[in-house]
Amino acid sequence: MIKRRIISRIDIKNEYVIKGIQLEGLRKVGMPNDMALKYYNEGIDEIIFMDAVASYYDRNSLSKIIDIATNNIFVPITVGGGIRNINDINTLLKIGADKVAINTAAVKNPLFIKKASKIFGSQCIVSSIEAKKIDKEKWYVYFDNGREATNIDVIDWAKEVQKMGAGEILITSIDNEGTKKGFDYELNKSVSESVSIPVISSGGASSSGDILKLFNSTEVEAVALASILHFNLNSINSIKRSLLANKVNIRI
Repeated sequence: MIKRRIISRIDIKNEYVIKGIQLEGLRKVGMPNDMALKYYNEGIDEIIFMDAVASYYDRNSLSKIIDIATNNIFVPITVGGGIRNINDINTLLKIGADKVAINTAAVKNPLFIKKASKIFGSQCIVSSIEAKKIDKEKWYVYFDNGREATNIDVIDWAKEVQKMGAGEILITSIDNEGTKKGFDYELNKSVSESVSIPVISSGGASSSGDILKLFNSTEVEAVALASILHFNLNSINSIKRSLLANKVNIRI
């Protein structure tokens, strides 16, 4: 039986952890290594570090942060934002990252995921998909931290990145991100049922009840949490205890 995962998502701008609503209005909420270590000590299953402005500035500046993190944190670490080529992936994996999350570069060049997965293995490649609802049961792909729109259907794109060799999908609901109103359950259900690789959901959680509903109503295998942890709306331990009490199979 699949064990559901609880992941912390740490979005970074200029060395600070930031948080906004619908990927806008970003404000500082802490220091990345301090928060990552706190979540690790509290029992987080994995950590995602995202450079929130990397694609805009055409760079990834998280190497120093990741180098420090991998010396203190011993759970899988994913790094995303500004990953443009094979050298970027190689650099991050060499300093200790376990996986990389790719969005903008894949949208601009779909064969990038195929090439990366062949070189490093699918287990290292996470396809990061930013989704915005256009009309009923239809979502389009966005990139560059929600700043750039495409006419690519999210479900079609999820199937395509799986075909190209992505090992996981990180789906972020732009509409729900930072709102603390719960997940976009329809989006997550549609994506998770359209592919066979693990899907990680991000955007909207404010309580363990939101997470329970997501796991009970979709095939999503993991949640990437930000506001709920950053603003102490709930603790990792409390979330896990609630899920266990409701017979959700999770990592302990």
